[in-house]
Amino acid sequence: MSLAVVQGIRPELRLTTPEEVAAFEQDLLSEFVLARFSAGTGDDTVSKDVEAVVQVRSWLGRPMWEMEPADLDRYFGEDRRHLASGTKVRMAQGLSVYFEFLEMRHKADIHAATGYVVESPLDEINRPRGGTTGRLRIPPTCTEVDQLFSGWRADVPQSRKPLPIVRSYTAMRLASLIGPRVSELCLANVDDIHWDLGSFGKILLRGKGHRGSGKKERLVPLINGSRALLEWWVDGPRWEYDDRADVPGAPLFPSERRAADGSSLRVDTDTLRLHLKKSVGAHLPRQAGNLTPHVLRHFAASELYRQGVDVVAIQELLGHKWINTTMIYVHVNRTHIEDAWVKAGQRAQIRFGGAQ
Repeated sequence: MSLAVVQGIRPELRLTTPEEVAAFEQDLLSEFVLARFSAGTGDDTVSKDVEAVVQVRSWLGRPMWEMEPADLDRYFGEDRRHLASGTKVRMAQGLSVYFEFLEMRHKADIHAATGYVVESPLDEINRPRGGTTGRLRIPPTCTEVDQLFSGWRADVPQSRKPLPIVRSYTAMRLASLIGPRVSELCLANVDDIHWDLGSFGKILLRGKGHRGSGKKERLVPLINGSRALLEWWVDGPRWEYDDRADVPGAPLFPSERRAADGSSLRVDTDTLRLHLKKSVGAHLPRQAGNLTPHVLRHFAASELYRQGVDVVAIQELLGHKWINTTMIYVHVNRTHIEDAWVKAGQRAQIRFGGAQ
């Protein structure tokens, strides 16, 4: 595409001050958002695209049109090397669309105003790969989950250190019943359980934050057997860790490590993941490498949906902002396609007189 045929955002644009550059960047981002909405892109996708652009722009410290492949190499390869592969892939997708927008609509403007020729810093060498974005997580069956936790319980008497096994069992069992995230389990306190709220009692969970807004909180009812599980844990094994389970702020799921005052520190997510991985390998080997705490969250949502719980209620239970996200969790048990097929077969039988 020649520069001459690209329509400019402003006639004879000249950027001579930092304020003018900042205003132009804001105009570009606003137009990008409008164009994505015009294409029918969902709110969540647009939000994530913009978030990726803003984060990279803040890290870069200069306008995005000045970004080169070497800059992106440092961003993903050094400064953000710790990010999960799926997160990198999702950010790269947002950046790719944004640079495509800059190239298609404003290449001439930017070149005339700044001397820079816009080119995407993403190429086949540095583009993040290997993410799980869009991958369908199929949860285990009820029989498999029962097999896992039955075997896990049986490990306790013969374990050299039974208390951590019981702790991790309880946390992961709770994940399979009402779907808290593993990070939420680690952040939960004993006094976050409000036994008298609602019909079953509720637990306060601190979910994922967004754009520096801090942890989002929600109250989750202790349904599906979760109340009995927590009553057993809080009244019994939890006291084996220390004698401060009734102190405000005491962790619901403690670590074996101690603070200076003798109280138990919080268990970390890696410990819970590791104990689950070991138990899956021992008692459900066909799910080894697949069954994670997050898949147990999928199992909880899918099982509750199968039991007849409304999808909007499951959305609230899981703390999802968008119901489309919840549908990813529950759709493996939806049967509208099968139901439609059965009804179509019934109509065909009626139409053709029951012919086989």
